[in-house]
Amino acid sequence: MSETSDPRIYRPHVVRNRDPILEVLRRVLPPQGLMVEVASGSGEHAAYFATHFPELVWQPTDPDPRALASIEAHRAAAGVKNLLPPLHLDVTSPEWPVGRADAIVCNNMIHIAPWAATEGLMAGAQRILGEGAILYLYGPYRIDGRHTAPSNQEFDRDLRARDAAWGIRDIADVTALARRHGFALAETVAMPANNLSVIFRRSER
Repeated sequence: MSETSDPRIYRPHVVRNRDPILEVLRRVLPPQGLMVEVASGSGEHAAYFATHFPELVWQPTDPDPRALASIEAHRAAAGVKNLLPPLHLDVTSPEWPVGRADAIVCNNMIHIAPWAATEGLMAGAQRILGEGAILYLYGPYRIDGRHTAPSNQEFDRDLRARDAAWGIRDIADVTALARRHGFALAETVAMPANNLSVIFRRSER
């Protein structure tokens, strides 16, 4: 595949955060089953994690055509059988292309999307996850209304300048929304570069 025809996108932050995320996922994901990745972006995470979880079927998704092409190209390059072709998914849709899953992973989405996307994520997760299933979120968060680092505050200003509907969310707001959709906060894990892993568990239906 030539450089001009290669649709793969590469994000520098993926190489930096994939191993810390992997360390948490090894603890919280089920040993087998269907794992849906929401907002897979470039597809680098999907290819990397599918390689490290051979017993999990990894389903990447994204709403963007360029991202979907990149995900498919990374999938082809990875050559692992448990990584499925990407699906188009608008999280705000009342119907998702996957009717049932054993876990959901969503990295770096909710701060670069309107709040409606987080609402859609929680509603969709409620529909497709069973009791005890994990919803894993990764990214920057505010805690009790405060940023965890000056760099996050600056990042938040930049996000809101680009789109007023974007911005770093307060973990209390995300947790309250999750609770309304049947999820309990199980754990938060401090991650490099002032990010957090936020793990929710599906309550009894």
